[in-house]
Amino acid sequence: MKIKLKLITVILLLSGFYTMSFSQITDAEKNLRIQHADSIQGWKKGGVFSLNLAQTSLTNWAAGGSNSFAINGLMSAYVNYKRNKYVWVNSLDVGYGLLKQGGSGYMKTDDKFDFLSKYGYGAFKNFYYAALLNFKTQMAPGYKYPDVTNKISDLFSPAYLIVALGLDYKPSDHFSAFIAPLTEKITFVTDRKLSDAGSFGVKPGHKTLSEFGGYVRAIYTKNDFKNEILKNVTFTTKLDLFSNYTHKPQNIVVNWETLIAFKVNKFLSANINTQLIYDDKILIPTDRNGNGTIEPGEGVRSKIQFKEILGVGFSYNF
Repeated sequence: MKIKLKLITVILLLSGFYTMSFSQITDAEKNLRIQHADSIQGWKKGGVFSLNLAQTSLTNWAAGGSNSFAINGLMSAYVNYKRNKYVWVNSLDVGYGLLKQGGSGYMKTDDKFDFLSKYGYGAFKNFYYAALLNFKTQMAPGYKYPDVTNKISDLFSPAYLIVALGLDYKPSDHFSAFIAPLTEKITFVTDRKLSDAGSFGVKPGHKTLSEFGGYVRAIYTKNDFKNEILKNVTFTTKLDLFSNYTHKPQNIVVNWETLIAFKVNKFLSANINTQLIYDDKILIPTDRNGNGTIEPGEGVRSKIQFKEILGVGFSYNF
């Protein structure tokens, strides 16, 4: 009888332990499912801020050179929303950089303001009906150094506004391609002197240029490399293409940006940022004499523009 009681007691204890364990596993799985659902439904927001510094100091340096100081800041933030078939993506990229070399004043090395908002509704597998709004400009005057008298750009000179309707193809979290056959692109040049000169494609004396055409924006992001060497690396590249239906459609406007970020620890990082631009309406003075000064009559023509920034410094994710 005592053996039976002990056996029953053991069975009850084991049953209770099994029930508790099963309920805990079930609750854990339920929480994971809720967390997973939350991660793809509703609002998601975040971003990164980085500040990079570089400094050179020379005293009685026989090999020559000059003192220099450079600072470059970058802020990239996003706020996204997803609910059932509805997707709303918003991003803001702001960058600014300065360089001081020798006895000269500070020179601008980077100046960017880029806001994007894209709203989509599920159409069919991996495709969304989508509308996009993109606004780009800069924040301070730009010069062709060492000439700091004549501005070649300024706030809202230029500025670009793109409004587009099309399909957004998103087969994975890493890649998306927005294809818009209906696109309005407006170029703003609000500075009187620059608009009178017909800068950035506007007619002399006009402050806006409106174009109608086709637009493609492709973005690829990868931050979960399996390779042990690349596990702290984030790679992002985005390509914008625009063709004006009514004027030289074969001359496609290209804007290609790439960012490679290396995470050292929580607050230290290194990054490489490149940007390539081609726009046949942006005419760049040509220094044929090679003396650093644009002489009258030397002419202007469209050229491929390229910018590369390498930085190491403070980084904070939020």
